[in-house]
Amino acid sequence: MIPLEDNVADIVGKAQHGLRISDTELAEKARVNSQKIRKLREGDFDELALLRVAPVLGLAGRALYELAKNEWHPKKIDERGVAQFNTHYHGMAVNAYLVWDPASRAAAVFDTGADCVEIVRFANQEKLSVKLILLTHAHSDHVADLPRLREETAGQVFAPARESVPGAEPIEEGKRFRLGKLEIDTRLTWGHSSGGMTYVVTGLGRPIAIVGDSLFAGSMGGGNVSYQDALRNNLEKILTLPDETIICPGHGPMTTVGEEKIHNPFFAGQV
Repeated sequence: MIPLEDNVADIVGKAQHGLRISDTELAEKARVNSQKIRKLREGDFDELALLRVAPVLGLAGRALYELAKNEWHPKKIDERGVAQFNTHYHGMAVNAYLVWDPASRAAAVFDTGADCVEIVRFANQEKLSVKLILLTHAHSDHVADLPRLREETAGQVFAPARESVPGAEPIEEGKRFRLGKLEIDTRLTWGHSSGGMTYVVTGLGRPIAIVGDSLFAGSMGGGNVSYQDALRNNLEKILTLPDETIICPGHGPMTTVGEEKIHNPFFAGQV
């Protein structure tokens, strides 16, 4: 089972950075001493302090405490027509995905990870024909093996227009693709990156959202470009999908919209 991408200290740090709240300001607003803030950052937390800090940062206290106690991990997902590939890029685990129409065997690869060897091997083994390579964003860990993947599969490459990728055709929000009986819709979920794109696939047993670094199981990508827009886009364009929708993030385990609406401290209770 792939571990969660972020721990409580990561989540608090992302919220602090996004809101531009210093440790001193956080301690004052939460009515806890600075030492407890430092301990929380080191992974040593006090329940009362955590519950006081959470609302200051716009986080759901109970969901945050649940993660701190290691009481939640998304249920393992095994859905016909989607496969996750996990590779390591400079010490960081990164995901790529293969989605296909079981009837026609037409397939799309989403991002490349650090190494596309297993993706290509799986596609050949399952007799899949890769028609599309769809990139969620242009960060190096997600496009690292694009030249080889394109050469091995001859798939047509598309990337968000806001994030230029050499050899990829730029696309805007609303672009639609057809893959056998599957339909792929595009939603602009920027904030972590300037053009982050979520691809929503329908036509399998359940809807699938390949979200890149917009959203993680129990967390989200840092709001490197705009924290507020990252929050808003996740709420409005991902977490409004049906609860059974499978979320395929760029890091960490797969999850569902329903689980994130309950267990993600950034969004619990808001949808």
